[in-house]
Amino acid sequence: MIKREKYLKDIRPFYDEDLIKVITGIRRSGKSTLLGQIVDELKKKTDNNHIIYINFEDVTYSDIKDFKDLNNYVLKLIKDQKKYYLLFDEIQNVPQWEKTINSLKATQNVSLFITGSNSDLLSGDLATLLSGRYVSFKIQPFTFGEVYLLKKNQNQEDLFFDYLKWGGMPQRFRFEDEKQIRTYLSDVYDSIVMKDIIKRFKVNDIDLFNRIVEYIMTTPSQVFSADNLSLYFKNNDDRKVSKETIYNYLEYMCRGLLISKVDRYDVRGKRILNGKYKYYLSDLGLGRIMNVSKKEQLGAYLENIVYNELIYRGYDVKIGTVENREIDFIAIKDGKKEYYQVCYQISDDEKINEREFGIYKEIDDNYPKYVISMDKFDLSQDGIIHKNIIKWLLEDK
Repeated sequence: MIKREKYLKDIRPFYDEDLIKVITGIRRSGKSTLLGQIVDELKKKTDNNHIIYINFEDVTYSDIKDFKDLNNYVLKLIKDQKKYYLLFDEIQNVPQWEKTINSLKATQNVSLFITGSNSDLLSGDLATLLSGRYVSFKIQPFTFGEVYLLKKNQNQEDLFFDYLKWGGMPQRFRFEDEKQIRTYLSDVYDSIVMKDIIKRFKVNDIDLFNRIVEYIMTTPSQVFSADNLSLYFKNNDDRKVSKETIYNYLEYMCRGLLISKVDRYDVRGKRILNGKYKYYLSDLGLGRIMNVSKKEQLGAYLENIVYNELIYRGYDVKIGTVENREIDFIAIKDGKKEYYQVCYQISDDEKINEREFGIYKEIDDNYPKYVISMDKFDLSQDGIIHKNIIKWLLEDK
């Protein structure tokens, strides 16, 4: 495995702060490995006895049933007044864990790191309870840049198409055979759906839930309409499914970090548009195992990769709308805005060329405007910057 330097660089300044370091990410995205890399760095600051690491998916700690057990276990290991570094992996497996975390923070000389595989780690009442006492970091599967570091002896283009097909789940790179990769990703998917979604949110209609998951996972980067999906079930299955149920299931998928919901933003009206959203997969490989017979949507897959990359680079991302036309992404960081259009290929298609470049005629500001595609030649025009997606993904961040 490679060193995840981007995340380590963000977290290092807080190693000795009393703020709780909260690390979230989809199951098997590399949180445990990242904690291990943090432990390696902490060992340069202190001795092993002052580092307490617990992975709550390890049966070694199965006797820790609740927050009281956790509190008692940790207090027995604290022997002096020197700072202890406490690292708790998959903390959501401990009922009412936040009570122990707050108590340890208030009463002991500790630096706390916790990870979890769902966004609820910082939601609702818990966010209020921990308000002002934590910093959060969201971990993603490998970016293409990280994959290239891992496999830099391979051809860039071959490596990219492998990434486009099977995604960036770190442990899938241990397998070379596609059957093994598919089996591994299927196990990861089942684990996410069963442990982080169905079990957690007590989903009763599992068949319906799986149908909605399949729809979203095999049609990424599309504007979603609950009305259309509800009508589909009515016409094809003679089944009445409410929009509320559909949106609830989609929310569970987002909270399980399987997908991300992205708002649409009216560029001229400068407001968020309610009702229709886009959903992007946390990892394309998890969509691949669901897509057995459907036609590949290469342009949509590229768009999904660009979205995840922008999030990795620290941007706040929205879908842009101008009149009835769409800008794939409006990305904002440090108060600065950038626009992105993404397509598979533009060089030989005037219609696509006009769609991808022409939309920018509707925007009268001077923020950078990009078109990202697989084309190898630089097709920049009229101040609009064209970039090959592989080169863009490998740029220094």
